Amino acid sequence: MKPQSPATGAWFILVAAILWGTTGTAQAFAPAGYDSRVIGALRLVIGGLALLLIAAHRREFGHWRDWAAWPIFLASAFTAIYQLCFFSGVARTGVAIGTIVGIGSAPIAGGILGLLFRAEKPTRRWLFSTLLAIFGCSLLSLSGNENVAVNPIGIMLAIGAGASYAAYTLVIKGLLEKHAPCAVVAIVTCGGAILSMPVLMQMDLEWIQQPRALAVVLHLGILSMALAYGLFARGLQSVPVGTATTLTLAEPMTAGTLGILILKEQMNFMTGSGIVFIFIGLIVLIIRRRQT
Repeated sequence: MKPQSPATGAWFILVAAILWGTTGTAQAFAPAGYDSRVIGALRLVIGGLALLLIAAHRREFGHWRDWAAWPIFLASAFTAIYQLCFFSGVARTGVAIGTIVGIGSAPIAGGILGLLFRAEKPTRRWLFSTLLAIFGCSLLSLSGNENVAVNPIGIMLAIGAGASYAAYTLVIKGLLEKHAPCAVVAIVTCGGAILSMPVLMQMDLEWIQQPRALAVVLHLGILSMALAYGLFARGLQSVPVGTATTLTLAEPMTAGTLGILILKEQMNFMTGSGIVFIFIGLIVLIIRRRQT
């Protein structure tokens, strides 16, 4: 197979981030009485099963003895922690703040972890792009939405989600050096689903029987989990950890845009400026990847 170029990998990650950006909007369509923790856990279960079937059909797993247990456990744990922290954070402090704080903190954590564990030195272009995108996230969070409530526990959960996501990225980067992308995310996602099962066993699941609830969960599991994480893993093969986490700032940009177009949230100067700054920051990285 022809080696994947950094430009192609960057576009894979960008598309994955756009799909992730639909999660908050999709959750807004969940019926009354839904539990954010159940949504996060079911997202893992459905996404993991879909990825497992795809990887098995492609015969990408190879020999089980070739898989290291400790990295798989860590990646699975970080996946489960991210799901629970992100959806709980969004539920407590709102879609805008929860998404922006969670995803906005990931590039910083990703850059630090990439430097410490993989000797990936941050470039000036990466720093400039990241600062632009994070500044855009800040403008989005300060856009004056009256429905936004800054809940301290929600903020901490969102930061925990960002740090967990960065750690997950670091661990699967190592796994991708030895295994096929779909097989890696299938095993890790299924591991995260298993770790999340206690949440499902203790929660009321009656609201899942509603058609709208099923539609939301299927969207989150198949599109924003299986497809998105499959694309992300492929892209991560040729993209550094810090750059990958910065590219995922397309998620809050998408969330903000969908909030305006679908949820009819108010558009003002700061909201528009925030989206533009994130977009410019991402373009800086994409152009850089094309030139290398």
